[in-house]
Amino acid sequence: MRTSPPNSPHIRGNWRRIGSAAAATAALLIAGLGTAAHASAETTSHKVSAKTIATQVAKAHVQYEKAACGATPKKGFAACNALRVTGGTTAFMEKQAALKGVAPKTISPKAATDDPTGYGPSDIQSAYGLADAAASDGSGETVAIVDAYDDPNAEADLATYRSYYGLSDCTTDNGCFTKVSQTGSTTSLPSADSGWAGEESLDLDMVSATCPNCNILLVEAKSASDANLGTAVNEAVKLGAKFVSNSYGGSESSSDTTYDTSYYKHAGVAITASAGDEGYGAEYPAGSRYVTAVGGTKLSTSSNSRGWTESVWKTSSTEGTGSGCSAYDAKPSWQTDATCTKRMIADVSAVADPATGVSVYDTYGDDGTGWGTYGGTSASSPIIASVYALAGTPGSSDYPASYPYAAAGTSALNDVTSGNNGTCSTSYYCTAKSGYDGPTGWGTPEGISAFTG
Repeated sequence: MRTSPPNSPHIRGNWRRIGSAAAATAALLIAGLGTAAHASAETTSHKVSAKTIATQVAKAHVQYEKAACGATPKKGFAACNALRVTGGTTAFMEKQAALKGVAPKTISPKAATDDPTGYGPSDIQSAYGLADAAASDGSGETVAIVDAYDDPNAEADLATYRSYYGLSDCTTDNGCFTKVSQTGSTTSLPSADSGWAGEESLDLDMVSATCPNCNILLVEAKSASDANLGTAVNEAVKLGAKFVSNSYGGSESSSDTTYDTSYYKHAGVAITASAGDEGYGAEYPAGSRYVTAVGGTKLSTSSNSRGWTESVWKTSSTEGTGSGCSAYDAKPSWQTDATCTKRMIADVSAVADPATGVSVYDTYGDDGTGWGTYGGTSASSPIIASVYALAGTPGSSDYPASYPYAAAGTSALNDVTSGNNGTCSTSYYCTAKSGYDGPTGWGTPEGISAFTG
């Protein structure tokens, strides 16, 4: 039987209490700014203000590359939306340097490190008001991850991530973790692929970070074709998952409405899909009216009352969160923006900027060198799927993409009002504003109430 993770930070298997730190630093640590494995005596002995930390974090700048599964796909296939940091200094590293009063380290071109260099569970839970829910909710719920090809090291890498951060075991033996093919087989799995393995580790780790008490089902499609990935979604639902994350996408086509009814129309199941990583423009399956389309933000620490601030993720004219008005999918009844007559992307959002990226542990293939930092809307999709899981099982006839719309404009969502992901003829399609906008939807979670029916 699994138990909820302790509230104390986990450091290499040992628990360490925060001592009598300066008041400002202690407040930051309590707010989640001192990620588990990094809250050290050196950190708590240095007096530092939240404004100083925010100023330092703003300096974060990284180099990154698409995961090997992220190349532009041919028609009828999808690419993963994962970006792997290969150099520079992340927001997490800048934060730690400020807390310790030292110069920040940089990530080497090889990118692997002995310790995490991106945001961990306490950061994600703090940023999105999830600490209480993550400690008490999610037991008995299953979040499914759908990806292509096999990651032979998925379970072992997941164990390392969870152990480092003090999360309870999630294994095949204790029933928490299950890995199957798109046919449901646990033994006849697809061929292995190192690029998709990094994507799978990212997805599994984000579920663990957001909903540590949830069970995890990994469904591996035999290829990245739309048909095989869709079949894997159906298998996840068949096996009982009420929350399904899809961190992949491809160009829209006239076939999308057929895919909608064949693969993504599952009442009573919260299905999330990444909005894309190539800036303004719509992709599928985020364009499906039956899924929650998840955009991406830049997530930074702040001296405000929340302790965090967010803007639209945009690194360049061709790299940033996707958004836009679908060319094919009908507009769902709950979506009421006036200009787009069809399905508008996105609905909600979460962290995706590689510079403010998340820690991932992956050891398979060329990219599998241990600890790394990842970004892309491949991070935001499983985070949102896991928030739905914390909120509880959806109504049996509901399409949970509608839930955040019922909470629109309330304190249950952090409205993202700055930044853009490109140039568009209709401003809100690509530019953040107060209320609904394409790149971030209605905003990011502040607790779980916007994700329950």
